[in-house]
Amino acid sequence: MSDLRRVIRKPMLTEKSARQMEGNQYVFAVDPAANKDQIAAAVERMFEVRVLQVRTQNHMGKERRMGRFSGRRPDWKKAIVTLAEGDAIELYEGI
Repeated sequence: MSDLRRVIRKPMLTEKSARQMEGNQYVFAVDPAANKDQIAAAVERMFEVRVLQVRTQNHMGKERRMGRFSGRRPDWKKAIVTLAEGDAIELYEGI
């Protein structure tokens, strides 16, 4: 993926991710086609931090019904990024 903004879609702000920030871990929704190396490179270049580890989780979209019509929610991917000691992402500092 050539465009870094396509790799990182949005930050995930939940209660669990807020607890993980204390351990210097940040959670992002990422492109399902992105691999760990691309995610680490995107975070390092976008936020100017050093990434130690990237863990990913694939989430399959659920099938939903509304009356007789059925559809499917999209599949998505979550990345948990561990930063080096002393690094932080300013996006999260106000939380």
